[in-house]
Amino acid sequence: MNHSTQHKLLIAFAAFIASQACTAAALSTRQATKIGERCWSDVRALSDDAMEGRRAGTPGHRRAAEFVAAQFRQTRLEPGGDGGYFQPVQLESRQIVEANSSLALVGNQGKVPLELGKDAIFMLRGAYSKQLEAPMVFVGDGLKLPQYGVDDLASVDLKGKVVVTFITAPPSVPGAAGAHFGSVAERWKVYRAAGAVGMVGVPNPANMDLPWERIAHSRFEPYMVLGGGAEDLLAGQQLLVQFNPESFGKLLAGTRYDAQQIFKLLNDGAPLPHFDLAVRIASSIDSQVERVQSENVVALLRGSDPKLRDEYVVLSAHLDHLGVSATPGADRVFNGAMDNASGIAVLLQMAREMSKGKPPRRSIVFLAVTGEEVGLLGSRAYVGAAQARGMRIVANLNTDMFLPLYPMRQLMVFGLDESDLRDDVNAVAAQVGLKVQPDPQPLRNRFIRSDQYSFIRAGIPSLATKIGFDAGTPEAELEKKWFAERYHAVADSADQPVDLSAVGRYEDVIRRLAVRIADREVAPRWLDSSVFSHFTPAGSAHSASSP
Repeated sequence: MNHSTQHKLLIAFAAFIASQACTAAALSTRQATKIGERCWSDVRALSDDAMEGRRAGTPGHRRAAEFVAAQFRQTRLEPGGDGGYFQPVQLESRQIVEANSSLALVGNQGKVPLELGKDAIFMLRGAYSKQLEAPMVFVGDGLKLPQYGVDDLASVDLKGKVVVTFITAPPSVPGAAGAHFGSVAERWKVYRAAGAVGMVGVPNPANMDLPWERIAHSRFEPYMVLGGGAEDLLAGQQLLVQFNPESFGKLLAGTRYDAQQIFKLLNDGAPLPHFDLAVRIASSIDSQVERVQSENVVALLRGSDPKLRDEYVVLSAHLDHLGVSATPGADRVFNGAMDNASGIAVLLQMAREMSKGKPPRRSIVFLAVTGEEVGLLGSRAYVGAAQARGMRIVANLNTDMFLPLYPMRQLMVFGLDESDLRDDVNAVAAQVGLKVQPDPQPLRNRFIRSDQYSFIRAGIPSLATKIGFDAGTPEAELEKKWFAERYHAVADSADQPVDLSAVGRYEDVIRRLAVRIADREVAPRWLDSSVFSHFTPAGSAHSASSP
């Protein structure tokens, strides 16, 4: 090698090292704020009153979907839907006709009516029966997990009964496992196999994100299930009721237990009793049912490595929100700025940035899903269709309501200890000087409450992320205040206080994480210690295809 060639190589190597250092450096506040401002302009557009709250299957949601598709088109990303950027999602909408519906307890004192809204609400999922009267049994946490030493169903007869259960898990069950096996769909598999006909879920008041009054108001909004022949995860369930914890004592009438006693056992982590209730439950349900269509919006950045480009990393966020309230009021539009226009705005900014220059080795799917608020329906439809085609999705990163309420100093990660994506998170966080925080409140079951769960159920290593905070800090108080005042409320609008530099830092760190995962030598995998380690992606044994 002559001196001139060696000198040129040294210059090129130095330039490469400099570019890597620049890439690795954390953003300045000015840079982060600039990105945050760009993202928040999209939040304003998506949460404008003209979008009418973006409820799945409405014209407002369609306008929001067209806005997202237009942004993808501007980045020149490939369409990833059915002949374009849209993937149609067939839904069935079910709305209670409360004037013709009733719920009551039947016992020695005759029939005692329950007040819908005050005592309980119907959840119109599964194959709900128009008329039902059945005995009830209380099963505590209601879980059968012998691997964790838990069997709340031992010696309990469920045949022909409605199961009354807390939506909780005992301390012996790890957070992710408790969240998964404690989901309504997983519970119902077990209850149905034992002959149950329905379920009454009682929230733990110590871990409710919403006050009961707000939950009660939601009963007038449509419930939705997947149409088009999709599997019914609650097949055979004739009754699903959510019960007000403050009214729990009414279910215990005629037994030797009282509500305060049982809630104390629950919150002390003590064993809970299991017993037949002295009253039966009688329900009458009338509803309006219609078929509607909504849409996922899908774009694709094709990978640069011929050997890896047929593997896909999916970046997801939900586009839908709650629509326009059926309850009269001066402001009836649920704008959903944080939930989840903010996540869509980050998704769009990542698409803009990642479409510049050389793509990562694996392909990236940018997925704006519908129907999250009504049961993760859009993401479930996407995953099912993708795996039916043999598409190999190797990882999912989901952004939902990441809450940029204060400066970003740490990244909260749901699912951190379930897969080797943990190593990628730690590496990227170290790169930009952030602390990494696992779920600090696992009893809130947030690992299964957004679209990452559709990927997890399909065996795909997944993470969900938010801006972290430590307990007992002003940041913790801000988060608590936000949930009390703005979560699923009309106050979640674009003019609320927000830290724009935190928006920019969050977008930057998730984009770095996505690129790192897409550039890995080997695909991510569940850790052997994870409850999900036995889940196998349906597409892993097939040749991959485009989304």
